[in-house]
This record gives sequence, structure tokens and C-alpha cells, in this order.
Amino acid sequence: MNSKRRGITQAIAAVAIGAGVAGASPAALAQKQYGPGVTDKEIKIGNIMPYSGPASAYGAIGALVTTLGTPTNSAIHKYMNQRKVPHLFIATGATKWGDPKGYPWTMGFQPSYQPEAKIYVQHILETKPNAKIAILYQNDDYGKDYLKGFEDGLGDKAKSMIVAKVSYEVTDPTIDSQMVQLKASGADTFFNITIPKFAAMAIKKAAEIGWKPTHYLNSVSNSAGAVMVPAGAENGIGIITGLYWKEPDDPEFANDKAILEYLAFMKKYLPQADTKDLNYLYGYSNAMTVVEVLKKSGDNLTRENVMKQAAALKDFTVPTLLPGINVSTAPDDFFPIERMQTARWDGKRWVRFGKVLGR
Repeated sequence: MNSKRRGITQAIAAVAIGAGVAGASPAALAQKQYGPGVTDKEIKIGNIMPYSGPASAYGAIGALVTTLGTPTNSAIHKYMNQRKVPHLFIATGATKWGDPKGYPWTMGFQPSYQPEAKIYVQHILETKPNAKIAILYQNDDYGKDYLKGFEDGLGDKAKSMIVAKVSYEVTDPTIDSQMVQLKASGADTFFNITIPKFAAMAIKKAAEIGWKPTHYLNSVSNSAGAVMVPAGAENGIGIITGLYWKEPDDPEFANDKAILEYLAFMKKYLPQADTKDLNYLYGYSNAMTVVEVLKKSGDNLTRENVMKQAAALKDFTVPTLLPGINVSTAPDDFFPIERMQTARWDGKRWVRFGKVLGR
């Protein structure tokens, strides 16, 4: 446990996150690829920890990175801060992860849900100011966070423009009845606040019942491989979402150095994986940011210094992010990525349009 062997990688990469890839564990594979590492400390990837005997003295967690999900991270949120353990770049966009005063040891990574929802509101007000909006949302903190941002973005217009709000539980076997109810509301615009499994269900059901509203899909569930294709690629034509990654199958990035490196990595370590599933790209890119923090920390890998460096990323370029989008943090700004670009599904891929939005 107290080894000095160099062990971290340039890309702890393709951290297994998201529905369907949680068991892939490619981080350990990536650990083998690169050397000698970024510090002279060994950073072990995994969960092996002795709870008794002399070795247990080295069993303390130095930091947690890229832990997945709002409910799971909420369960440890206070504990991590009470114990002053860096809880970094977690894989959920809940707005509460950006609270350096209340929770100085927790930091998110992706665009937070409330600002993202307001980007869709901005587009609706610009293109369909008299829209009749129906909303499907997950009945937990995750869904309600998006919902709050959307309603706040509409302001006084929320009461007149939102004609239906229906929730679902993560334990629901289907959302067929919810989709029928939303169609019956007469809405011509649909904001789909779901996780991938239910996003695919919603897209497929909307097609089955002949409901064709202007459809906005939250970024959590816009993976081509995990959502759009399983839902029926043709069923999703016209859906609008927000992007911040370079799409691996976008012709514009066919010769992009960062995407080529990512695809080569995936081919070598996860040849059976669907590279259109952006959950893999998310983990790979998130890991680049972790490595940057470790590089900045040098051999001073105390919890305090790791957190200090994580809160001092100024315009750090993650090469797999879209042009105009970077990672920036500060002691009073724990939102690393705050910009997105709207995109529309054409039956095969997301096609970006408009300008990069956010701050």
C-alpha cells in the first residue's frame, strides 16, 4: 500500500460510467498503458483496502473521482466534506455540487442541470415563444434540479407555457402511461428529463403513439449508442440537445487528433465497446482533468493540495471538448464546464447548430 512505484496514467481513461458500462472497468487497463506516471507516488485504481493488520494504516482514501449519479453522491456528500476528502469531478450535473462555501471538498464536472435547462428555454423562447410545453421528469433530486432550472428560465411565463408535468420513478417498468398523458395535454413542445433507459423508452413511445412535438432531450441521455439507436434512430429525428463533447462519429472530427487517440485507445483496450456511447468518452475526458490536477499537485498529494489545484484550473483544454468549451475553476467557482452547443439528431448523429451558449 505504501509503494513508491509510479502508477497513474495520462488517461485513467474511459472510467466506466453510465448505464450499461459500469462493469467495464477500463481504468485499470489504462493504468497499464502509460508510464512512468505523473508523480513518484503510486496511485492505485480499484477498491482493495485492508481493514485490519498493519497494512490498514495505509487504507485511507486520498480522494474520490468520477463517482456516478446524483442519489449515490448525495448519500456521501456531507460525509466526504466532514472528513475533508476530495470528492472530485463527479459524474452528475446536480447544481449542488458547485457550492464551495457549503461543501468545499466536492466539485462536479459536466455542465450543471439548471443552466443546461435554461439553454433549452432560451432556444424555445427564440424559436417558439408561444409553445405549449409538456415535461417528463424523474421524481428525485436529479429530475427536480433540471425542472427548477427550466421553470426559473421561463420565469412568469412558466404557468402559461407549461401545460403538463408528469414524473416517473426509477423503479417503473415503463413510462407508456406518462407519454400518453403528455400527448393528451395538447403540448407541441416536449422537455425530456430522463436517464438513458427511460429516454430511449420515451423516444420510442412518442413514435408509437404518433406524437411529434419539438423534442428537447437533456444531455445526460443524448448518447447515440446508449439511447438514440436503441430507441430507433429514425424515431429521434429532429430531437434537440446540448453537447459539449466532440462526437466520435462526426465527420468534422474524422481527422481530429484527440478523437483519433481516443478511438485508438478504445480499439486497444475495449474493442467490443460502442464508441458512439458517450459515457466512455466522458470517462476518458474526465480522467484527463484528473491527471492535470495530479500534475499540478506534483509530489504534494495531500488532500488539501489536490483540492487546491482542482480549484485552480484556468482555461484548461481537454482536447475532446468542443471548440470554445474548456475547463475552468476557481476557489469560488466549482463548475468546471459551463458552456454547451445545441445540436439536432438527423437519424445518424447529432448535428450542431447555432453558437456555443453559457458562460
